[in-house]
Amino acid sequence: MAVAIMSVTSVHQDAFAKDAGMSLTAVAEEDGAIISVSGETTSNITDVTFRVISPNGQNVVAVDQVAPDANGEFSTQFNVSNWSQDGMYQIKANQGTSLLYSITVSVDVNGGMTAETSATQSSMVDNYASSEALEVTTTSTEDVGGLTISANAVEGSDTIEITGQTSKTNQDVTFTVTSPNGNLVSVDQISPESSGDFATDILVGGPLWSQDGAYTVTAQQGSGSAFTDSVEVEVADGLVVPEFGTIAAMILAVAIISIVAISAKSRLSIVPRY
Repeated sequence: MAVAIMSVTSVHQDAFAKDAGMSLTAVAEEDGAIISVSGETTSNITDVTFRVISPNGQNVVAVDQVAPDANGEFSTQFNVSNWSQDGMYQIKANQGTSLLYSITVSVDVNGGMTAETSATQSSMVDNYASSEALEVTTTSTEDVGGLTISANAVEGSDTIEITGQTSKTNQDVTFTVTSPNGNLVSVDQISPESSGDFATDILVGGPLWSQDGAYTVTAQQGSGSAFTDSVEVEVADGLVVPEFGTIAAMILAVAIISIVAISAKSRLSIVPRY
């Protein structure tokens, strides 16, 4: 009886306190056509599903599904020669619904050719308990945290400073800028600091910025809505237009009051006196 109890206890510990998670690496040569993706997972029960998202975040340009081997290792390749949009493509790999088994890496593609890339992301955790695994599986990204950005610019400047903060520090932040008519103007990608803070400068000007109006700057990590935020910046003649600030509002208010006062006085002066 004692032996049986010890055996069950050992199995219980192995099942509920173990390593968990996934790692993913994307490798590409300069001006190449192939992205090689490889990774490792602690769960080899289900297949790894891949989706490749275009820089505008709206189109799925490739899908794949592979089974990890007995060691949890897996790999696949993507041909980018027919990917027409320039910018950062997100390669998403996942198993099931747990956040521990959902990883994204990004690769820059321009003119149907890759930039030199060696990007790795990992969610590997040591001695992960079953209760923690259940919590991560059922918790949405909105509960985990989020991402916010703000824009700062000086009137007449050709630079927009973007600052932000995210609770997800192990994944790069991808920036896209769209013109007033919806065209993609700029793409950038930076890594947040350990504190979650990040910042980048966006240069205004050139043929892509020729349209006057509100340009939308979007920052994104993965596909969750909590990790996507946007700001608008007004641009005219290739330079930043200031917002309608407090001083301008005060000047307008004074002008309106003066006009009302003058109008009232004029009406009083024409009233006939008896």
